[in-house]
Amino acid sequence: MHWRRYIPIAVWILCLSGFAADDAVPEFTDEGFRVPQPGRGFSFPRDHGSHPDYKIEWWYLTGHLFGEDGRRFGFQATFFRVGARPPGENPAFASAAFGDGELHMAHMAVVDEAGDRFFHEERLHRDGAQAGASAETLDLRNGNWSLRMEDPDTGRMRLRFTVRGGVRADLTLTPEKPLTVFGEDGTSRKGAAPAARSYYLTFTRLAAEGILDTGGERHSVEGIAWMDHEIASEQLSPDLDGWDWTAIHLFDGREIKAYVLRRPGGSADPFSAWMWIDEAGGVTYLGAEDFTWKTERTWTSPETGTAYPVEVTLAAPGSSGGGETVHLRLVPVRDAQEIPGSLGGTTYWEGAMHVLDAATGNPVGHAYMELVGYDAPVGGRLR
Repeated sequence: MHWRRYIPIAVWILCLSGFAADDAVPEFTDEGFRVPQPGRGFSFPRDHGSHPDYKIEWWYLTGHLFGEDGRRFGFQATFFRVGARPPGENPAFASAAFGDGELHMAHMAVVDEAGDRFFHEERLHRDGAQAGASAETLDLRNGNWSLRMEDPDTGRMRLRFTVRGGVRADLTLTPEKPLTVFGEDGTSRKGAAPAARSYYLTFTRLAAEGILDTGGERHSVEGIAWMDHEIASEQLSPDLDGWDWTAIHLFDGREIKAYVLRRPGGSADPFSAWMWIDEAGGVTYLGAEDFTWKTERTWTSPETGTAYPVEVTLAAPGSSGGGETVHLRLVPVRDAQEIPGSLGGTTYWEGAMHVLDAATGNPVGHAYMELVGYDAPVGGRLR
């Protein structure tokens, strides 16, 4: 069994200060964008911001919110930055208000469990008056959607968005654990291609509080959230079809990040991974051979005809090293949580989940699950 331990970010930066980059990793893609290199140190709050030298970057938040009456909501907020051309290349068109070097796409979604409703919206703008991302700190905007770091010392952030005018959210998100850098050499591999890797920066546990208005119903909410910030220039090896991914908050204070990178035919690529995050923020890595991801039920979208494995059972060794195996059942809060990809070109499923002990059926946590590449393969391109 392949077990390895990861250390908190402050120690990681010190340990890798003299680490030499792997010679096999190209410095640039054929387009001229930088490729993430092993052993890179980070400087915050600057590295919470945009990295224009890389082609693909996204800030991804999911969370579970509860009203004062116990009513449950899930939310997804994703801001994408996509480089249309490498920095420094002569622009084909630019103006004082708009540039052609970057595109900013964003997806927002809210699921209302009690009301059995799912709200979602997508946006796509060129860099400029309507959208942008600071390169100095976390400061993102796309129309009236924004994510900003209000206190660099604590990491406190503020997220504000609407969904089609009927839903409004104003949330404060405060880290309860240190930032984690995933990847044992400082980069997260997404297949065998040398450039298919990212810098993967994550706040695995954020305390969330604020206001959520769902079509005239105003709720004071509290809950828990997860935030990924990925920086890459090649998202996935070209020979892979897509991925199944989950971020799990367990009630005992631990988290799990797990994903299966799917080969054509559905088998798991060796770069699939499972990561335990303990109460102190330390990480234990499991390889593709150490865990299973089994489909229990599929749902077919009436809108796109795409079939998704929306209910799954996961099994992996526990994080204590005591030889026990953990079996979890992930059940969607609502089957219909598909993002149709009308602007970005990729349809995918992104859903709030109940996490159950697979043996007893008792609730043991909350999760989000993402299913990409079921409508069409996405190897090597943005979702």
